[in-house]
Amino acid sequence: MSATTTAPALGAGRRTIAVMVLIPTVVALALWAFAWPAARTAPRDLPIGVAGPATAVTAVEERLSHHEGAFEVHRYEDATAARAAIADRDVYGAVVVTPGGTELLTASAASPVVAGLLREAVTAQAPEGAKVTVTDVVAAPAGDPRGAVLASSLLPLALAGAAAGVVTTLLGLRGARAATALVGASVLAGLVGTALADSWLGALTGDWWAEAGVLTLTVLAIGSTFAGLAALIGKPGFGLGALLMILIGNPFSGVSSAPELLPTAVGSLGQLLPPGAGGSALRSVSFFDGAAAGGPLLVLSVWAVAGLTATLLGARGRRTESATAPLPVPAPVG
Repeated sequence: MSATTTAPALGAGRRTIAVMVLIPTVVALALWAFAWPAARTAPRDLPIGVAGPATAVTAVEERLSHHEGAFEVHRYEDATAARAAIADRDVYGAVVVTPGGTELLTASAASPVVAGLLREAVTAQAPEGAKVTVTDVVAAPAGDPRGAVLASSLLPLALAGAAAGVVTTLLGLRGARAATALVGASVLAGLVGTALADSWLGALTGDWWAEAGVLTLTVLAIGSTFAGLAALIGKPGFGLGALLMILIGNPFSGVSSAPELLPTAVGSLGQLLPPGAGGSALRSVSFFDGAAAGGPLLVLSVWAVAGLTATLLGARGRRTESATAPLPVPAPVG
């Protein structure tokens, strides 16, 4: 066998082995990213309020402390202050002790999972025979009482952003044209998403244009990251973008439960990535009049600006390389 036939055979063999190794690695990574946080779901420093007479509040705090590390307890003067804290998204709920008994304030719009968890924990820890009244201060919308629509919307948003970045790159759009395409696609995706989730399904109930703005910024943050990475490092940027936004960003977002129910590092990291920040911002503008939306919107803006900047700089760098590349030397004649 000649060297010319051996080289292609060796190359094909290496590619075959690479595929055999790559696919199980991706499967293992996906299972780790999606299944591990779900298997470790539990409250970790979950913010909850207590209000009422000092002696009664102390007793409630002692009972909650039996769940070691589960709750971060905040004291409030009365039920009104506790309700305000819930509306401002400072806490997920509050236990209010009154002469007539114990009242649990929840916010299923913030997380139906957390609302149910608080109901179970407070009821179980109440003194024997004591009645616990549950009031849903900020209820989830009738069109999505379990938050399933909101949680299910996250992956399509991530895929839409990824598609925008990949298609823009593969179509050969560069620089300002690429940025314009990314912004335009994101705006249309945000409008369509809001029309479906708000106007049709009734899963979102806030200001329509604010919701569209959050969806637009989320898609843009993801799409510009894909395009920016591809502009800087080539097609491997698609793989890195998929790792950050889909394999890690989606399951680490905490949208289906709450960031405080995920392992601590996972929940914190998820809120620094566009899927998690987008989910938190969307809850805020949809159900809480924008309360606590500033942080998530800042995260989305940083990713979007960084991605668009990388897209523009990557195109400029390629033009510079093309301009400085030496001209081919013609072969001598004769």
